[in-house]
Amino acid sequence: MVMNPQSVIDVRDLRRAFAGPTGPMEALKGITFAIGVGEIVGFLGPNGAGKSTTMKILTGFIPPTSGTARIAGFDVVEDSLEARRRLGYLPESAPSYSEMRVWDYLAFLGRVRGLAAAERESAIERAATECDLTDRLYQVIGTLSKGYKQRVGLAAAILHQPPVLILDEPTSGLDPNQIAVIRDLIRRIGKKRTVILSTHIMQEVQAVCDRVLILNQGTLVADAPTERLAEQTVGGTLQRVTYRAGSVRLDAEAVADRIAAVAGVQRVIPRATQQDDEADAMSFEVLADRDVRPALFSVAVESGLVLLELTREKSTLDEVFRRLTLTDSARS
Repeated sequence: MVMNPQSVIDVRDLRRAFAGPTGPMEALKGITFAIGVGEIVGFLGPNGAGKSTTMKILTGFIPPTSGTARIAGFDVVEDSLEARRRLGYLPESAPSYSEMRVWDYLAFLGRVRGLAAAERESAIERAATECDLTDRLYQVIGTLSKGYKQRVGLAAAILHQPPVLILDEPTSGLDPNQIAVIRDLIRRIGKKRTVILSTHIMQEVQAVCDRVLILNQGTLVADAPTERLAEQTVGGTLQRVTYRAGSVRLDAEAVADRIAAVAGVQRVIPRATQQDDEADAMSFEVLADRDVRPALFSVAVESGLVLLELTREKSTLDEVFRRLTLTDSARS
């Protein structure tokens, strides 16, 4: 678990139960995490994992059953108003009044936020600049493309300069060009704020996020920097090796035993060979706590085998997500 001593979001043993047909059903089972200044964190999980429940608690829509959540030091239950003042939220379908002009809509939200007239004007100009909206400020929202409507939603979320921003599926329904624009905006906005990005798009997480949190069945099953997530959750380094019988005839079981004897190897899994023209090829996936490719080459030399393939496998975020969230029933 990654903990930041200067955390802006601090969640401790957060639990939430709902009434079910046979008794209470736990949507959250005691999750704990902290997010620091300037972090963009991907918040992932399959449907029913507890992701939406967590965001509803952080944004003040529902209280937790137990545990605490703080935004910029303010408890979301005991100091709900102060916590929400420091929070910007963009739901999946950004709400707006389609008949209003962009400027009028943002001015209305500024009044709701309690901003004085002069402060509202500078806040609108600042948010519009950050979200590349300055040339659309006097256009009616209903005439905007979906991509520009999302920009309006982002501008509304940052209008009061909150230190924390929660985005729920911000690129849903956008075309590839619009997606690229919104992702770039999130990266820029995230330089000044703490951002939680909830999404089902793994490429989005890899493109935007510094860190990943994965929920499954109400439990936090992963918390790691994006580039190290696969290494930490898979539990080591994956290597793939393929041999062919050479001067010595060995069966696959005997070769697997020799690989397993290499220092650092944790698991050896026979795999279907990719060498279709090699009838006697033997392929293995090797999980180790280090890079053991030199030792796997030595196995070939010492055993009289021909080395056909030796690669270090890189698990994709999709594969890691599936490993961590696929239920036993779904596997079968």
